[in-house]
Amino acid sequence: MQILGIVGSLRRGSYNRMLLQAASALAPTATELIEWAGLREVPPFCEDDEERATPAVHALRAAIAAADAVLVVTPEYNGSLPGQLKNVLDWASRPFPDNVLRGKPVAVIGASPSLGGAGRAQAEARTVLARIGARVLDGEVRVPRAYEQFDPNGRLLDPGLRLEMRRLLGELATAAGPGEAVA
Repeated sequence: MQILGIVGSLRRGSYNRMLLQAASALAPTATELIEWAGLREVPPFCEDDEERATPAVHALRAAIAAADAVLVVTPEYNGSLPGQLKNVLDWASRPFPDNVLRGKPVAVIGASPSLGGAGRAQAEARTVLARIGARVLDGEVRVPRAYEQFDPNGRLLDPGLRLEMRRLLGELATAAGPGEAVA
């Protein structure tokens, strides 16, 4: 089983990239979590350009289509999801009736230096994904005060957060397939 991780941060030392790496270590057996790293290359969405999508957009759509499920990992910028992440979701939503996210199981998690743990951004991402037609899981993992939540190797320190992550990834794997993955 393959889960595609889309990190909504462009920052080199991103807590959310660390969170995706921590999730990879906590994923169910027989589950491979792969990071899609093309966020920076996707141009701004414009309906005028839909018929002339760039290679980066085609790569995004192909990666989502090939995955059994998607894990969106979002920071929170100014109380919302990052513009580049929303842009990627807009491109993935086209063509609308049969886009690559339609019916795809998706979970959303996030880390933030704030006490909210990117909760608002996660809620907005779930709203956007549901509107696109993805099968969005209700659960979330909020990682507040992200600067103190990881050890030097990127492992989540809080056993409660590790348990929440395992549970959510297990639910995502179950939603994606006929039960090959075991939590």
